[in-house]
Amino acid sequence: MLEAYKEAQKALDAGEVPVGAIVVCKNKIIARGHNQTERLTDATAHAEMLAVTTAAYELGSKYLDECTLYVTLEPCVMCAGALHWVQLQRLVYAAEDLQRGYGRIATPLLHPKTQTTKGILAEECTQLLMQFFQRIRNA
Repeated sequence: MLEAYKEAQKALDAGEVPVGAIVVCKNKIIARGHNQTERLTDATAHAEMLAVTTAAYELGSKYLDECTLYVTLEPCVMCAGALHWVQLQRLVYAAEDLQRGYGRIATPLLHPKTQTTKGILAEECTQLLMQFFQRIRNA
């Protein structure tokens, strides 16, 4: 999760919502991503989407069924849908997203085999998000 946090810091430094993600396969980081919606003028350029796309390319497979995604914020519905389609083995996220997180939807969105862990580095990741939104409010 520390590596995902570093990616979130990159997003913060670039003026993006500070969310970072990494994909690990067989104890090796195979992909990294951070939010780039502003830079790429693409509302779908979330950290998870960028990391998953890179991981699939690295593996030469559309399935990430032997991979773990570490992300600093609970994935949104769009990202959870993508994680379903790639059949992600494990999702680990830090902070919950009480407004847009996939967990707010009653219908299960992740693949049935996906294992989930939450709360790892939640306080630190929440602080980054608060710092970003405080900066915006004061601008």
